[in-house]
Amino acid sequence: MSNYQAAHMPGVSESYWLDSTELPAFPSLQENHEADVIIIGGGISGIMTAYLLTKKGYRIALVEGGRLLNGTTGYTTAKLTAQHGLIYDQLIQSEGKDTAKYYYEANAAAIQYVKTLISEKGIDCDFSEEPAYVFAEDEEQQYKVKKEAEAYRELGIDGGFTEDIPLDIHHLGAVVMNQQAQFNPVKFLKPLIEEITAKGGMIFENTRISDIESGKRPVAVTQEERRVEGNYLVVCSHYPFYDKEGYYYARLSPSRSYSIAAETDKDFPGGMYINAGQPARSLRSIQADGKKLVLAGGYGHPVGHNQNTEENYNQLYQFMDQVFGVEQVPYRWSSQDPGTLDQIPYIGKYSTETENVFVATGYRKWGMSSGVLAGQLLTDLISGTASNYEETFSPLRPMKEPDIKKLTEESFHIGKMFAEGKAENLEGQAGDLQTDEGKVIQFNDQRAGAYRDQQGNLYVVDTSCTHMGCETHWNNAERTWDCPCHGSRFSYGGEVVEGPATKPLKKLMDDEN
Repeated sequence: MSNYQAAHMPGVSESYWLDSTELPAFPSLQENHEADVIIIGGGISGIMTAYLLTKKGYRIALVEGGRLLNGTTGYTTAKLTAQHGLIYDQLIQSEGKDTAKYYYEANAAAIQYVKTLISEKGIDCDFSEEPAYVFAEDEEQQYKVKKEAEAYRELGIDGGFTEDIPLDIHHLGAVVMNQQAQFNPVKFLKPLIEEITAKGGMIFENTRISDIESGKRPVAVTQEERRVEGNYLVVCSHYPFYDKEGYYYARLSPSRSYSIAAETDKDFPGGMYINAGQPARSLRSIQADGKKLVLAGGYGHPVGHNQNTEENYNQLYQFMDQVFGVEQVPYRWSSQDPGTLDQIPYIGKYSTETENVFVATGYRKWGMSSGVLAGQLLTDLISGTASNYEETFSPLRPMKEPDIKKLTEESFHIGKMFAEGKAENLEGQAGDLQTDEGKVIQFNDQRAGAYRDQQGNLYVVDTSCTHMGCETHWNNAERTWDCPCHGSRFSYGGEVVEGPATKPLKKLMDDEN
């Protein structure tokens, strides 16, 4: 990163959505509890599920490992859209027209529900309707974009191909989906959280669930061996941590992407944009304290596969500067989300062995509509209400031949990452570290991860991920140890930042203690 960029980029990640809104704090779980429904995970999926079940009279217990909305929901680009890249032509070809239509209708219904809630409750969450564009940058992408526009026509989606877009950027046309939206998800969800607790819902923060006991009445067990028992249990923890059934660790591929919110020389023309090719680059605007910021996201990669993650912010900055001219960047952040084998989220029964345990995951970075949809579908399934969308999103849907091929490739890749991590040559010692530097070293004849903080304190941890033993890699932008196999992330001191891991890395040395 150039000196100019470094001077204009925040030194640490901070989400505008979380900075803009003061959320209520909740206690950790200190004793055993019972509820009708246990919900694990305090992001948009968990909160929408809790809200809708509470409205139906269910007594819920929502348990979050950290703070509410401090996972992917608080670090999203917050596009509320059914335009999930170039997905509909692909779905028609691979899954059939009916599945593609149900996928669109379910997401469109979720968006409409958000609009209705905002209107009825008068929620001030910077909501605005915007057209959403996927634009082509070369002739191959243009062909794909036109195929997607044809899929829109076939499915009855409001939109189609357009030769021009309002954005001053090189393009060869785009496919537009009309009447989509953007909002501030934290401002939107805060009043729903307040309503959940007002109606008797229990919320626990800083409480990590480490195990599930399935059965007639499932039980969520915390790291401290406290228990929450219920009639139903829902796993909305972003990436399922529970590996005894379902084999989600083999069916999900987590990817990390980056965002910067900038004050710019040029005004934003309105609309929401993403390119059709790679690397992905997404654009929208934000209203922040009377100023309009431009939010750019993208430059994603599989989690744990890119150690110089500062360069991703650098590339995003350069892209933003070329299109708009950057004055300053008050916010930068990153997040991750897993994708499924067939690109359709898993929302429904966790496995064939768990009748009353449910899951929502695999949103492929389109979690705003998908998270609301998950709340609606899970509420229908638990309450026994028929849903047209159950089969489309069921985690138990049969795998087709391309899915089996992807499963084999993913399993091979995970095995390769595991083996390469164990065989890595270790060079350097802890004493070689500069201030604010982290790297893999040799420590007492073993692979270890070391970081020296701004005060000179040294932290050394065992880099073996506590989920399945893959070796983690240093993420220099976020100062975390990230697992390339299943996406678990740990702080430089070893604490769990993101699952599926539930246990911290083993500490080998800690100057603070």
